[in-house]
Amino acid sequence: MTRILLSLLLAGTALTIGHAAPAVLDIVYLGDSITYGAGLPDPATQAPPAVCSRQIQAQMSGVNVCFSNQGHGGHTTVDFLPSSNDDFSQAESAARKLLSGHPGQLVFTILLGTNDSAVNGTRGAPVSPENYGKNLSAIIDQLIADFPGSQAFIQQPIWYSPNTHNGATYEQPGLDRLNSYVPVIHSVVDSEERIHPGLVHLGDTAGYAYFQANYSKELQPENGRKGTFYLHPNVTGAASLGTLWAKAIATGLSRTPWN
Repeated sequence: MTRILLSLLLAGTALTIGHAAPAVLDIVYLGDSITYGAGLPDPATQAPPAVCSRQIQAQMSGVNVCFSNQGHGGHTTVDFLPSSNDDFSQAESAARKLLSGHPGQLVFTILLGTNDSAVNGTRGAPVSPENYGKNLSAIIDQLIADFPGSQAFIQQPIWYSPNTHNGATYEQPGLDRLNSYVPVIHSVVDSEERIHPGLVHLGDTAGYAYFQANYSKELQPENGRKGTFYLHPNVTGAASLGTLWAKAIATGLSRTPWN
């Protein structure tokens, strides 16, 4: 039933950003293994960034969408800090490559937090809500400084099962920490929007509850140290997540006063 309701919701959503929209959207997706598409048969075409880009392309008349998937398994906001990490440099290099090939409006979308919430086993974990917010702000500030006029979206992390324990330990304390990031994301968007008016947006917020309700059908069952856990979307789930991102991005861009 939830799957049907999601389909009806998205089918009734027009992904348009107006007659003055740019001819090209260049989208760089910063994230972790969920963004990358871990466990999918063909991440290049099935991961959420690929689905999201296709959704926008299909439903925004006259707009060509190009993208780069900069998802890296196990990564946190600490890994993407601009001060000392290759991941941030790689994301910016991807943006420059997109712009050089087909100049257009640059969009960054960020899905980070799952690995930040871990009890241990990932870089910087556990990342406190305060530091999580500071890291997101540092990433966004540098992206917009280096690419003036670029748009940034923060996507809310999705649910994972409270027994999740693979190479890193997540479990219930991690899930509780992940939930503590939600008001931080809203606060960061509000503060960054004041600093960069019209450029920073809240992304999807529906994915967490959606996957919590549909984990058995849309997340992959994985063998862990505390039994079968659910963390990464399967092909169906990746399509759902990509569609939710597309809706959030289109909604944010619809409020943008294009020059």
